[in-house]
Amino acid sequence: MPKLPPRAKALSATAVLLTAALAACGDSGSDSSDGASPDQKLSWRDCPAPSAAEGGGTAPSPLPGGAEWQCATMKAPLDWDEPKGDTVDIALIRAKASGNENKRIGSLIFNFGGPGGSGITTLPAFGSDYAKLRTRYDLVSFDPRGVGRSAGVKCEDAEQLDAYYQQDATPDDDAERTELIDNVKKFNGECEKNSKKVLPHVRTTDAARDMDLMRQVLGDDKLYYFGISYGTELGGVYAHLFPKKVGRAVFDAVVDPTQTPEEGSLGQAEGFQLALDNFAKDCTSQEEDCPVGDSEQDVKDRIAGLLKDLDKKPLPALPPRELTQTAATNGIAQALYSKDFWPYLTQGLEDAYDGDGKILMVLSDSMNGRNEDGEYSNIQAANVAINCADDKPRYTADDVESKLPEFREASPLFGDYLAWGMVNCTDWAVDGQADHPDVSAAGAAPVLVIGNTGDPATPYEGARKMVDALGKGVGVELTYKGQGHGAYDSKNKCVRGAVDGYLLNGTVPKANTICS
Repeated sequence: MPKLPPRAKALSATAVLLTAALAACGDSGSDSSDGASPDQKLSWRDCPAPSAAEGGGTAPSPLPGGAEWQCATMKAPLDWDEPKGDTVDIALIRAKASGNENKRIGSLIFNFGGPGGSGITTLPAFGSDYAKLRTRYDLVSFDPRGVGRSAGVKCEDAEQLDAYYQQDATPDDDAERTELIDNVKKFNGECEKNSKKVLPHVRTTDAARDMDLMRQVLGDDKLYYFGISYGTELGGVYAHLFPKKVGRAVFDAVVDPTQTPEEGSLGQAEGFQLALDNFAKDCTSQEEDCPVGDSEQDVKDRIAGLLKDLDKKPLPALPPRELTQTAATNGIAQALYSKDFWPYLTQGLEDAYDGDGKILMVLSDSMNGRNEDGEYSNIQAANVAINCADDKPRYTADDVESKLPEFREASPLFGDYLAWGMVNCTDWAVDGQADHPDVSAAGAAPVLVIGNTGDPATPYEGARKMVDALGKGVGVELTYKGQGHGAYDSKNKCVRGAVDGYLLNGTVPKANTICS
């Protein structure tokens, strides 16, 4: 997300980690192939505390009413082309349905995006938001392969990552450009060194096959699915591979499946610029004076001036680390994922103008998966590994230089940053699979596709592209006129009514419904 948007198609779930932080201001798992079958029995137990790769912390608290979270491990083939070979352990979490067993539909599987986000940590964090859905479903999520406890990809250590995220990600001259390319090459080399065995097997098509195995192991004839952000791409790939197995599915914060990585990055530049414009408009339209600018343009000009100054002289932040231009841009982008974070952005900018970079640095750390103890989850490593295994194009520094004018036109603030993120797969050890995913799913059951007009990370236009790509009679589009990344967790009654009605009762909303 910048560093995941450069490295990501989309992000969804770092919000929970961020709120807590601000308040406080590998290899495959087994060599046995016998258990990787639909007949395997899951051993559900109380969940342990999240692993360091999942972000650390404490074991998930019970849901309102006392329902406990349970965890288990499913075995899947490491290489789906050799199903009798080595296996990989896929970590699962669930909360059992709260309603009458006779009305239980099955398991509702969630993927919250990234790619690289841990479902083991994210589902409990948002669990109370899905209380109504739990009346008829077991709520289930997982760490996709390469993520967290599911053979999590390992790249650089915490000390190396601190330095990596302090680097200048928008080079202005040959020396800075060489340094950036060298650092990316070193990061990618560490990924290969530490996770060579799993890197060829973390593609979205692999995760989709894992989900179909999961469906069978959980005892469902059809897949019931809620995909958010990158999770919409994963759901689309599943629908393409297993159209007849799609039950009821919802895609929220939709990735455009027709775009190349370059087109996706350019779309994000436009999306984040739109979100910044909306932030500036909101701040300056309040009755009280906006503390970070006198007009919409003044807000944006002052931010641009701050970033220019930081390129020359970073600010004190969280010793020994300073707020660099890269960290500030990253932190601003993180705050634009949700309107709930806009007050943090206002305070962070106000503090930075007074010489204090702490809040913007905390925002940046949240994006990068760094906790207060200085340890990193593997969200960035997994994000790079999955994207680079999926995406066939490889971009050079010269490619980026030629595209900079177009990116700068899309976003004066984020254009350079997102353009230079395209070099992240250049020296990757595994070839990418395709220019973009195939999500055509003729014959699949209806998929509810929700686009948010103010979404910075997965711009609204992607929802229509997903509907068209799924094929006639499959995608059903719903528009939410709102702000932030995603729609369901905005708690908008219209959106929630449509989603709950479909997942719980099978009621497909009218195509092109608009919620505001």
